[in-house]
Amino acid sequence: MEQGNRKAQYLIAAAVSLSTATIGVSSGWPTPVIPKLHNNQTSMHFNEQQISWMVALNTPGFVIGSLATSYISDTYGRRSTLLSSALPIAIGTMIVAFFMEAWLLSVTRLMWGLGTGMISTVVNIYMAEITDKDIRARLTVMTKFMFNFGNLLVIVIGYYVSYNTLNYMMLVLPICYASACWFTPETPYYYLKEGKVTDAKRVLSKLRKYKNDKLEDALTLMQQDVKNEMRRSSSFKELIVGKQYRKAVIISIGLRIGMVMTGQITTRNYLGRIMQESKSKISLETVFIIFGAVNFLVGVMSSILVDRVGRRPLLVYSFLGTGLSLALTVGYFFCQEILRIDEQYLSPYGVIPFIGIVLSTIISGLGYNSIIFTIGAEIFPLNVKSIAMTSLSVLNGILGFGVAKGYQEIKNVSGLFGVFFIFTTVAFASAIFSYYVVPETKGKSLKEIQIILQGDMYTEDEKLNHVVTENTNEEEPGEMTELKVFEKKE
Repeated sequence: MEQGNRKAQYLIAAAVSLSTATIGVSSGWPTPVIPKLHNNQTSMHFNEQQISWMVALNTPGFVIGSLATSYISDTYGRRSTLLSSALPIAIGTMIVAFFMEAWLLSVTRLMWGLGTGMISTVVNIYMAEITDKDIRARLTVMTKFMFNFGNLLVIVIGYYVSYNTLNYMMLVLPICYASACWFTPETPYYYLKEGKVTDAKRVLSKLRKYKNDKLEDALTLMQQDVKNEMRRSSSFKELIVGKQYRKAVIISIGLRIGMVMTGQITTRNYLGRIMQESKSKISLETVFIIFGAVNFLVGVMSSILVDRVGRRPLLVYSFLGTGLSLALTVGYFFCQEILRIDEQYLSPYGVIPFIGIVLSTIISGLGYNSIIFTIGAEIFPLNVKSIAMTSLSVLNGILGFGVAKGYQEIKNVSGLFGVFFIFTTVAFASAIFSYYVVPETKGKSLKEIQIILQGDMYTEDEKLNHVVTENTNEEEPGEMTELKVFEKKE
């Protein structure tokens, strides 16, 4: 198979990656800001409960943004969804930059969550539909790498600049990524789904190096795949009831639970406070620089690793490694909070929680955190892909809210030992789940993945679609290329 126009695909991925860098900044913003709030370095005053609500309110916004994406991406397109996500992020950033009311921080977090939900959902769909199968994971991971880069920027810069300066600097981000994404094309799959064959051919010609005959063949194959997948309904009910989606649903839900409930995001948000409570002698400056740099380097390495190693081994070993790393942190807080060993004996080992957190960040970043979104976009057929990704993002948001808000509640009851014990247990359980349930999708086309997951059901659907197409051609010759290429079941 001839390769696509790799230069165009990399440029598109670079433009899209600016959006994930932006949500990386907004997502990492609490890490340097929470210590400033605790140390009264702003004119606003917060207690522990107010901070936990401020952190957690990102996730209801995430859920709303994910739900909005289902409608916008199917009605107006993947590109339009990406562009419209800049609006809530810009509004949230202006609020935090120009107003100094404590309650407005929660509004900002809600607006950032809205934009994050839209971007997180649509970027994976967009990249899956626009890239060649053998670089799909690499380019999707590139967007994740830029998320980590955004984290690095805000964590490191946020430590050295004032609260107000940090917020002013963030104003430029939504403008930059919206401007870059303005020049990206809509996906050919979306155009075919809407019956816009000419537009699909135009975009496909930019993404492929094929000559006219090869381009026509590629377009025909894509049309057949779209027709086969879109014969069925695109509703949530279809996703839940349809037996052919069952494996994909189970795999996606299991992986999302594992990803969120290992606590990587919550740990990052509260990193400064965790290190203060562990009585570590490492300065917060050093902690933030090391943690941010590790996130950045892991993003670089994961983009190289993901297409060299299968998805399944990466999942299994990264969940297992994360569990073992977090076990170090569990052990330290067990000694500090349960055994109550005197601080003078524990103090030399105060670096252990940080080592455990950094190791888990490295391993999860190289593994499951870099590929779970890719897998989700790969394993659902086109007719339910948008509703499936939206539903998974909603699940992500609900779980994220539970972990972010529950962190403080569990910590109040069982300390940091209880918090990290739960994270560790989930990591080990997810390794077992990945080993027994998740199939390998590396290097496979979207059609090949559906055959793996659906088996005979997909083959039977293809045969039925072939019969329907032949009958349609006999009744209405010469009209298939300009008419809508599929019909949905009511």
